[in-house]
Amino acid sequence: MSGGSENPFSQARHCDTSGGPRMRPSLLDGSIPCARQTLIVSIPRRQFVRLAASAAAVSVSSRFTWADTYPTRPVRMIVPFAPGGPTDIVARLLTQKLGDHLRRQFYVENVAGAGGNLGMRAAARAAPDGYTLVLVSSSYMVNPSLYPKVPYDQAKDFVPVTLPAYAPNVLVASPSLPVKTVKELAEFVRANPGKLSFASAGMGTTPYLSAELFKLSLGADLVHVPFNGSAPAIQSTLGGHTQFAFVVLAPAVPHVKEGTLRGLAILSAQHSSALPQVPTIAEAGFPGQEADTLLGVLVPAGTPTEIVELLHREIVRTVALPEVKEQLDAIGFVPVANTPDEFAAVIKLESERWAKVIRAANLKAEP
Repeated sequence: MSGGSENPFSQARHCDTSGGPRMRPSLLDGSIPCARQTLIVSIPRRQFVRLAASAAAVSVSSRFTWADTYPTRPVRMIVPFAPGGPTDIVARLLTQKLGDHLRRQFYVENVAGAGGNLGMRAAARAAPDGYTLVLVSSSYMVNPSLYPKVPYDQAKDFVPVTLPAYAPNVLVASPSLPVKTVKELAEFVRANPGKLSFASAGMGTTPYLSAELFKLSLGADLVHVPFNGSAPAIQSTLGGHTQFAFVVLAPAVPHVKEGTLRGLAILSAQHSSALPQVPTIAEAGFPGQEADTLLGVLVPAGTPTEIVELLHREIVRTVALPEVKEQLDAIGFVPVANTPDEFAAVIKLESERWAKVIRAANLKAEP
């Protein structure tokens, strides 16, 4: 669900922090979202062609050096969640293509539990030899602030490879609610303190945190009802149990198109081609509330730099393939494939940003 060839992340208007009513600068400081917009960038079509060509050329030349040394045996990609979810689907797509390109088996190992922490523990304990990768979601950047203790150290245990893709989130409302914009929603919430409830997708997810951020920015009395995923949050709002919801974009699209839900804002820096009529959250008057669901590839710290570089090139090559872009789009993801340094900067920025929200909202997860 990527946008057009224009890159909206580079546009200054997305960094305007003067917008929405009663914004709290300490939480909605535009400096962090503005910085992330230069690092989480969907790849325009022409750049895909260049990336595919250059990555393929480098990959072919590098095989003469690495064909006999890496990989010589199967490579696992740990997914810290159960099979069947979006992270798992993207992991299987990547491992299939990596296996085809490098002529060795790449396979997914699901290690679910504790909000992704069990899988991260397994990855942190793995040998740094290039034979263990881990595909993380935004929970990797959230959990250190949400849980009393996590079994990994971001700064010491992992090396970033790339951020292959992200999924935009969306704010939707029941058509029975007399609002058509986010500003109207904010005014309605303030006029009806304690009377409205809203849904989100699971504690610690970016839809959940963006819901808390919105609540904090309004300083309003609202009931937050978190569900285990976007689908039940959507069903709750369709059924009238909650009046609006913060969810991942893809499952909300058919309901917005059918008119059973009203799309108020895309919680991203760029429009969605699936719902082009829905404004971004900045355009809706609330800049600084972008909240995408990110997927990134890490390897254990100490993995040889040459292997990290090779994996980065191959993942860039994979994400540049038209069929992969099409498959990502079908499940609501936008391709990125940034550099290891850019991904490291994203991790730092997102971790700091959500830590502020978690502290301000006094959020805590059970260990």
